[in-house]
Amino acid sequence: MNILILGGAGFVGNNLVRYYLKKTGSKITVVDSLDNRLKSDITNLNPILNKIKFIKGDILDRKLMENAVKNQHIIINCAGQTSHPLSLQDPAYDIKINCLGNISVLEAVRKINPTTKLIYISSSTIIGKATNENVDETHQELPLDIYSANKGVAEKYYYIYHKVYGLKTLSLRFANLYGAYGKGYSEFGFINYFISLAQQSKPIPIFGDGKQIRNVMYVEDLCELIFRCSSKSDLFGKVFFAVHQEHYSIKQIAQAIINTFRKGQIIISPWPEVRKKIEIDNVIINGKRLYDKLKWKPRYNLSEGLKRTKAILEKKDK
Repeated sequence: MNILILGGAGFVGNNLVRYYLKKTGSKITVVDSLDNRLKSDITNLNPILNKIKFIKGDILDRKLMENAVKNQHIIINCAGQTSHPLSLQDPAYDIKINCLGNISVLEAVRKINPTTKLIYISSSTIIGKATNENVDETHQELPLDIYSANKGVAEKYYYIYHKVYGLKTLSLRFANLYGAYGKGYSEFGFINYFISLAQQSKPIPIFGDGKQIRNVMYVEDLCELIFRCSSKSDLFGKVFFAVHQEHYSIKQIAQAIINTFRKGQIIISPWPEVRKKIEIDNVIINGKRLYDKLKWKPRYNLSEGLKRTKAILEKKDK
């Protein structure tokens, strides 16, 4: 099987590459721009570069995309600008990557490989603040930042290309992922940022009281979920929340990280003005619709996922 992973040098991409190599022994091609603004580099892929084909390139490069999608059975698009604050600082940059970049991918697939399966990694934040106690796919979309708005726009592109051109597209909305090979910066996922701080014995800052509730998912569960989705033809053309059923407060997550790594401490910090305006407060997402389709549930709870993350990071550091 030939698998193309776009944005494969990032957090999700790194884990998907390792998962598919181990699970299927597939021929894997990775495309990544290694954009400095996105704190992206090839370091985490270095140990397995000899097992994959790596192409340094931008998804906006139409010719590159047309060549990359040839003969691919599955394409997983993890490429994107994923910083909420950066999307507000430079909206045009976010639009370029998260909107025009996805059109570039879709056009290449439409022209060159219209029978492939194309999975888009989306975000739960497109809904903004929850207006229902239990959030599912019927929830309205009122995003609070440019990144989240553009992720929602991109989902519509994938739906349109499915309906109009018959492409096999699937959008999966993930929430609060964590695990090894993360970037460790606050703007690219708070759980991996907390883990990075704990590793360095640095204090973990929590804005406000830290009681906001979140779904959390260990990245190996994400990989298994994507693998299962790729074999279910009736999922394509749709959008699903792909989340763990576990819910924790920000403070509980920070404390679990401290307990696992036996380092760090929580400090309470005032809200930065912009971050407060885009804070989504309590969000409890229901992933039942996808679970029922797959007849599957995530394998690892928070404690187990953190222990596995710690073990991988400690092994990597040796």
